[in-house]
Amino acid sequence: QVQLVESGGGLVQAGGSLRLSCAASGRTFSNYDMGWFRQAPGKEREFVSSISRSGTVRSYSDSVKGRFTISRDNAKNTVYLQMNSLKSEDTAIYYCAAVQTPAGLGPTRPGQYNYWGQGTQVTVSS
Repeated sequence: QVQLVESGGGLVQAGGSLRLSCAASGRTFSNYDMGWFRQAPGKEREFVSSISRSGTVRSYSDSVKGRFTISRDNAKNTVYLQMNSLKSEDTAIYYCAAVQTPAGLGPTRPGQYNYWGQGTQVTVSS
């Protein structure tokens, strides 16, 4: 098993920025594709971004493309989500996810991931 712990959420004004971090346990972090998902109250879990194990393939949902940037530091077993120009529609609990896959292209569906963090709350006001 791999354990994921998110951090960096909080309350921010519209137009502001936050940087989320996801720390993974173990020494095989580089073997996993990583993803970020979010879920607002009463809504389904939504894909935000993913990154391949090498970091060369990155995907973004249309709603965040151009505003969010995903990155990873395999030496630190950590994946990041830099969120700029935040909107009220970005308010949600953000979840980090991991999957070990031969393809290594960064899946975009929740069912494709094996491991999940407990989430960190992001609230955008105004």
